[in-house]
Amino acid sequence: MSHQHAKDVSMLDPQVSSDPFDFYALLHQQSPVYQLPETGHYVVTKYADVRRVLKDHASFSNNVKLADRAPFADLHQSILRDGGGWEHVQTLQRTDPPQHSRYRRLLDRVFTNTRVREMIPYMDEVVNDLIDGFIDNGRCEFNDDFAMRMPGIIIAEQLGLQRGEVATFKRWADAMLGVSYSPIASEDEIRANAQTELEAQIFFAEVFADRKARPQDDLISAMINAYGDDDEPLSMHELQNVMRQLINGGFETTQSAINHGMWALIRMPEVAAKLRADSSLIKPFVEEVLRWESPVQFLMRQATKDVEIAGTLIPAGGLLMVGFGPANRDEEKFGCPHQFDAERKNVGAHMAFGSGPHFCPGSLLARQELRRSFRHIVARMDNIRLAQPLPTPVHRFSLFFLPMHDFHIAFDKR
Repeated sequence: MSHQHAKDVSMLDPQVSSDPFDFYALLHQQSPVYQLPETGHYVVTKYADVRRVLKDHASFSNNVKLADRAPFADLHQSILRDGGGWEHVQTLQRTDPPQHSRYRRLLDRVFTNTRVREMIPYMDEVVNDLIDGFIDNGRCEFNDDFAMRMPGIIIAEQLGLQRGEVATFKRWADAMLGVSYSPIASEDEIRANAQTELEAQIFFAEVFADRKARPQDDLISAMINAYGDDDEPLSMHELQNVMRQLINGGFETTQSAINHGMWALIRMPEVAAKLRADSSLIKPFVEEVLRWESPVQFLMRQATKDVEIAGTLIPAGGLLMVGFGPANRDEEKFGCPHQFDAERKNVGAHMAFGSGPHFCPGSLLARQELRRSFRHIVARMDNIRLAQPLPTPVHRFSLFFLPMHDFHIAFDKR
């Protein structure tokens, strides 16, 4: 592909968005900040530039009202409002300091190292329950039978649902994700998504009220009651919107990382053998999975003023696609970046969870979910292989994520 020119390749081509890594290499060489001809967005691809953007919230704001630019955005909001729900307000991921700092302090009190460590036996139980469900069949559809359910059950149970309700939870999460990221949704899809989100909001409003009165040992109780002396408790409106981001962040992305970890093991059986022989390699393996095929490929920022990056002038108001995926394949930062190396020395420098004030608050939880999953997967399954070819393209179309379709695998029970 090296003879090609970046402008001959379209990121909106589903084949390219599904396997974008050759394109990233072209951009690194030819155009480290690239303006997408189709949308006008500025794509930032080099590690140092991405880091700079993430740390400089004064020049590159998080307060990007993407959904407002989507067709039918007002319709979506009015369905929530008229149904007795809560419109979207900018919280957490979509705010800058100092507003952001209040949300962040609160979440950092919830997602502590101690709390996540205490959840390990519970995670092990969820992982083994799921594996028990298919281990004797010698095959499964891994995306639905494991990758979606493992983080789905954990976040759903932490948010007040029962284990059997993970399908409901998945439907809610899909509706919440569906709207923000689809410039091509039809009016009917928007209506359906908004109705589904309204159903979720009404459910959570009851749970919030209950946990306020009767706190339990779950994340949702911690979140409602976690404000410090100087901080106001979250309003119902804010709680609904923080909840929406936690569902999106704690679910789709972890599901994707589990899928990609499993796909790596299938493509590189020698790695699976190493993990089986030495479980201390599971931790660096997980980090390399996050670097190599980052679940979040891009997030948005908006320039607050004219600003130059790598010789490209981005005008005030310009929208930036900040490239976690391409930064993690930058050869100036990672030697042989397109090679998977479970023992890579500087793997911890990857930016799968971002950098700066918006570093992912759920990273401790996600990392532990991934480690516990692969610890038990390699211990219980051998000779893992595809049971049928992956679809082409492998991923559903998305400019921001790498969501896998059906993923049928076969294995020998150990």
